[in-house]
Amino acid sequence: MYQALYRKWRPQTFDEVIGQRHITETLKNQVKSGRLSHAYLFIGTRGTGKTTCARILARAVNCEHPVDGNPCGVCPACRGILEGSVLDVVELDAASNNSVDNVRALREEAVFSPAAVKKRVYIVDEVHMLSTSAFNALLKILEEPPEHLMFILATTELQKVPATILSRCQRHSFKRIEAPTIAAYLSTIAQKEGFTLTPDAAELIARLAEGGVRDALSLLDQCSASERIDLDAVYAAMGLAGNRRTASLLERVIAHDTEKALQEFHAMWMDGKDPAVLLTELTGLLRDTLMMKVAPKGGASLISGGYDGETLRRLGARMTQEELLSAMETLQRALGAMRQSTDPRTTAELCLVSLCDSTLGESVGELRARISRLEEQIQSGVVHAAPAPAQTEETPPPPEDEYPEPADFPEEDETPAPPPPAPVSVPAAEPAPVPPPAAEPEPEPAPPAPELSWDRLRERLAAVLPRELATLLDDEKSIRARMEGSVLRLEVLPGFLFGRVNRPEVLDKISAEASALAGREIRAKAAELTDAPAAPRRSLDELKGFKEVHFI
Repeated sequence: MYQALYRKWRPQTFDEVIGQRHITETLKNQVKSGRLSHAYLFIGTRGTGKTTCARILARAVNCEHPVDGNPCGVCPACRGILEGSVLDVVELDAASNNSVDNVRALREEAVFSPAAVKKRVYIVDEVHMLSTSAFNALLKILEEPPEHLMFILATTELQKVPATILSRCQRHSFKRIEAPTIAAYLSTIAQKEGFTLTPDAAELIARLAEGGVRDALSLLDQCSASERIDLDAVYAAMGLAGNRRTASLLERVIAHDTEKALQEFHAMWMDGKDPAVLLTELTGLLRDTLMMKVAPKGGASLISGGYDGETLRRLGARMTQEELLSAMETLQRALGAMRQSTDPRTTAELCLVSLCDSTLGESVGELRARISRLEEQIQSGVVHAAPAPAQTEETPPPPEDEYPEPADFPEEDETPAPPPPAPVSVPAAEPAPVPPPAAEPEPEPAPPAPELSWDRLRERLAAVLPRELATLLDDEKSIRARMEGSVLRLEVLPGFLFGRVNRPEVLDKISAEASALAGREIRAKAAELTDAPAAPRRSLDELKGFKEVHFI
């Protein structure tokens, strides 16, 4: 029967464990010297070797002929523990045996001496799943165990283990294994199994494993159906073809092509893509792009593995760091709003529209992103020239060198021209009377400029200002307006309201609407309202009328 790769190639000695040398060397030295603890606590993420090291340690302490701290693997104790025939080495799953009754049964049988080996070993996996009462039942035997007893506890969530248990155990922290180490290990396993594994495919699988060897071997096992395991085979087996569509969507966003971005999203949505998953993938892609941009040399070890380095470098070259951070913040806000939204699709579409058009946002991060883009254009010399002013009706004369050259005239004949005929005298006629010049019509006076109506201006401002600010325009106690020539003076109640009105973007909108309404240029200015009405004060006799008020 076929056996999964992570089971077939599980390490049998401490020397075969990869990436955890700081732990394996310590355990080997303790086995060689005999200075063993009665309780161990192995901490780390999934697939980093906690259970494997626990099994190796259980065999090493019972091995009849240990080799440099490693179990020999040939003695009856080692073979019996491997085959599961030795009942003195018990492996429990605390996720399914987490009650106090399970721990009491364990405690009652633990006091008996081992029958086939030197030490009775209990390996408790996922120990953080035990209940509070179960931890309390385990506490006493952990504090004063018999000489023949050893506990090896393993957990992925240290914060859930009580401090009373932690203080009685020797702790060993298993770290995530680096991607190059996993890639080299995968190449070795593939060679022994007869697979054709390319180096870039091994690196991609190692990054996808996120530091776990078991996950890496499971992914390699999944890709082994292909005759040659390369990048395309990994993408096809892992279902990562959608990642390329996500990268294509981000390229549309970078190009500010809102229409194409929405079309890409619609196609992915029609294919069954969940909007929340898509935004999460975009966040991960932006995160990997940021890592490659801020750490170009060591960024390959920081990325998640779903995208190749060339794609990340190409995307990072088209975005600044501020733009990447701003886009990630926008996506995080959209994901937060999506949890409470009844229409996730619309929320995702609004997020994409906001990402494509950076002028729609007014947050500090989005303003920084726009400034960083302008700074980058100035540094690179790509600055758009301002449009030339329109020419007036009076066209200036062209320069002298633009006048046309005089035309070539034919040369005159050498023969002299005949003399003109003699003039004939004609009696002069009386000059005709010249009519007096007609009087120029007086220009019609220009129509007077329309007066600015505050009521009509408030109606126009309600469409361009935020709703909470537009509603306060009707309150004369908070905002008053008066014209001073071409200046619209707004007297605003001091405090928070004045800070909201006295902003350039708000005053510009008010100036634009006032100018359009009056037909002339009007500038809006804000000032604090100094004669604000004071709060009404009640007399003492009036307060005495309330039953709740008592005077001493």
